[in-house]
Amino acid sequence: MHRFVLHNQEIREASDKLLSPGQVGLLSGWGVFTTIRVTEGVLFAWERHWARMAKDAVLLHVTLPPDPNRVQELLLKLVEANRACHSTMRVVVVRNCGGIWEGPPAGRSSDLIALTADSKIWGEAVKLTYKPQARHSGCVFAGAKILSWAMNLTWLEEAQAKGFDEVILLNDRGEVSECTSANIFVARGNEVWTPPLSSGCLPGITRELLLSEIRIPGLRVGEKTLHPADLEQADDVFITSTTRGLLPVFEIDGKPLKRSERDRAALQQGFSEYVDRYVAEHKQQPVSSSVQ
Repeated sequence: MHRFVLHNQEIREASDKLLSPGQVGLLSGWGVFTTIRVTEGVLFAWERHWARMAKDAVLLHVTLPPDPNRVQELLLKLVEANRACHSTMRVVVVRNCGGIWEGPPAGRSSDLIALTADSKIWGEAVKLTYKPQARHSGCVFAGAKILSWAMNLTWLEEAQAKGFDEVILLNDRGEVSECTSANIFVARGNEVWTPPLSSGCLPGITRELLLSEIRIPGLRVGEKTLHPADLEQADDVFITSTTRGLLPVFEIDGKPLKRSERDRAALQQGFSEYVDRYVAEHKQQPVSSSVQ
């Protein structure tokens, strides 16, 4: 994590004592968050990230700051303060009230917190394993990006202790849903498929862009119910996220997969070109920051 953080309206030292033991959102994981790719000082796909946070916030009764443009200004000040023009940003809105462990009134129904860090190097490909019964597809909170993330982190830690990089989460029907922090795609022939939201997966921003914005001639990209056998028989498998882009999978549970990479490479090029266009359109002069 970098030196400065955003706490509501202020850029502060990360070491400052800003949080309260009575913040129910911290105690209970009651809040929403998103992870944003910062490229050349631009918050990539900011509008989509905010729209998803707003949708999840309604579901969890979390109050977001009323003006997304003001939030964007504050986030850009954080980027400048940390000199983090190429980085990864975490934006969190934590609920402050509710429940028997609620602390003294803070005067705010929720807190906005943001931090940046150097972007992680993920390597050329990943090894995956399965986790059964990890998503309840019919749950009203399935697909919401909420602070209650400990199960995902535990499954990831267990898998990494066994030499894997990520976990394929299966739902209550035994279908492929997603990974702990990535969506998953399979390619076969001239078709590329990812599980539908009804599988319980999170609507990732990269996933959304591949489905709605990236067009490759002769290649069909869509949603389809997938089972483990579909991954193991595919021409190619890859995972997607804000920080990974499109990252190939080279084995599942020790079994090597086919790696044609043709479709993934074409989609990666289309996605990279989309990012470049977005950054060029949204690039602006640095926002002056007042670090306190």
